[in-house]
Amino acid sequence: MQDQAPVEDLARRAAAGDSGALDRLLAEIRPEVVRRCARFLPCREDAEEAAQDVLLQVARHLSAFEGRSRFGTWLYTVVANCCRQKYRELKRRAAEQPAAIEPALAVDPRTTSVIAGSRVDLLEALDRLEREHPHLVAPLVYRDICQLDYAEAAERAGIPLGTLKSRLHEARKQVRPWLAAP
Repeated sequence: MQDQAPVEDLARRAAAGDSGALDRLLAEIRPEVVRRCARFLPCREDAEEAAQDVLLQVARHLSAFEGRSRFGTWLYTVVANCCRQKYRELKRRAAEQPAAIEPALAVDPRTTSVIAGSRVDLLEALDRLEREHPHLVAPLVYRDICQLDYAEAAERAGIPLGTLKSRLHEARKQVRPWLAAP
C-alpha cells in the first residue's frame, strides 16, 4: 500500500457497493495484510490464515467503514482483531489435542527465534490483559501494535484522548512484567 490515495478511494467506492472496486481493493491490500499479520503470528502459515480472515472480514463488513478515519486505520484494527482471534483459536486447538503432536515435534516457538518468541509473548500478554483488564486492551493494541497516533487510537477506542492516554499508561504498566518474565 505504497500510495494511500488510490487505496482510500477504492475503499470508499467499495464501501458504497462497487464490487469491482472491492475486488481491486482486496488484491491491493493483500500483501500488506499478510505482512501485518506476520508481525503478530510467528508461523507464516498462521499469518496467511489470519490474512485470509482479515480479507474476508473486509469483504463482509466494509460497508461499516464510514470514512471518518483513514481506511488503513480501520484495516489495521481488523488485522489486530483477526490475529488475536487466530492466536486464541490455535492455542485452544493445541490444548484440546495435545496427544496429536509427537513430543519430538512439539517445539515451543519462544525457543525457536527471538522475534517469534516476542510475538508469542505479546499475544499471551494481550490475552492475559483481556482477561484481567479488558478495558485496557484496545488502547494498547491501537497505539502500540497498530501504531495509530493518539487521536486516531482514541477515536477507534471510542474514548476521550485523556482516557486513552491514562489507559495506555496502565496497560503498559500491566504488560511490562509479563513480557520481561522468562
